Amino acid sequence: MDSSHELETVTPSTVMESLRESLMAAGIVLPSLGIDPAPPGPGLVKRGSIRPDVAKKLAQVVKRGIA
Repeated sequence: MDSSHELETVTPSTVMESLRESLMAAGIVLPSLGIDPAPPGPGLVKRGSIRPDVAKKLAQVVKRGIA
């Protein structure tokens, strides 16, 4: 993260929705994407289990994004 920018508030809920929208735009649906309210912290974004074909598509999208 660039320290010259103000830190934005990051909550598991907003990040989960952003991730869900981005994945949907790439044609990927993770039905078990959700929030794990792991106390005492702010909570975690959980991905859950996915089929191998979905994992392969996700890997391909990530590879294109970092290329």
